[in-house]
Amino acid sequence: MEQVQAPVILIAEDDNDINHMLTELLGSRGYQTQSAFSGTEALLYIERNAPAAVVLDLMLPGMTGQELLARIREIDAGIAVVVASAKDDVCTRVELLRAGADDYVVKPFDTEELLARIEAVLRRKGQGKRHGGGDEKLVYKDIVMLPDEFGITVSGQEVALTKREYRILELLVRNPGKVFTRNNIYESVWNEEYLGEDNAVNVHISNIRQKLARANGGETYIQTVWGIGFKMKL
Repeated sequence: MEQVQAPVILIAEDDNDINHMLTELLGSRGYQTQSAFSGTEALLYIERNAPAAVVLDLMLPGMTGQELLARIREIDAGIAVVVASAKDDVCTRVELLRAGADDYVVKPFDTEELLARIEAVLRRKGQGKRHGGGDEKLVYKDIVMLPDEFGITVSGQEVALTKREYRILELLVRNPGKVFTRNNIYESVWNEEYLGEDNAVNVHISNIRQKLARANGGETYIQTVWGIGFKMKL
């Protein structure tokens, strides 16, 4: 499978629920993620791997967000840093921006706004999904996806998917060896808690299969892993 390497975003957040939510959210939009639950853990990862961006909480154990920001700027000025904090006073925001933060969002934040801010700082740093000439392209078997345009062709034929159908297929294509539970898919694509009673995922998977089959009926793309969930058939 040919695939453009997605930017890696480090989530430096000690709240388990927020860290997990951001991991699912960013993963559903095609980013690679790494979680850190303390400032020292985040610093260790940055020293070894240099992510494209960091979503940074200020109240971290081990090393505060302010201290970590200073170390990030010493290590690599090219790493984008978006501070996500409950502190909403102007003085704190100005101080962090002057100290090297690229942007600042106040908790509780709107997820779409956070995504837009991350995309914007990555573009400014030259690490956005569109850099290097042309849109990102995902290729799996005879499926070609252009996530920035929600475009897809199968065996050269255009296939019309709804936004949620597209996001589900994109999630599977980006991780062809991984089995996703209905819970994984629902929370990644709908950005809501999965209650276990909703048949929406099954219906959307069925619709995707039917549309792909109309373009190439001789190929099976999505495999059901009984008792677990779904994955791309290798």
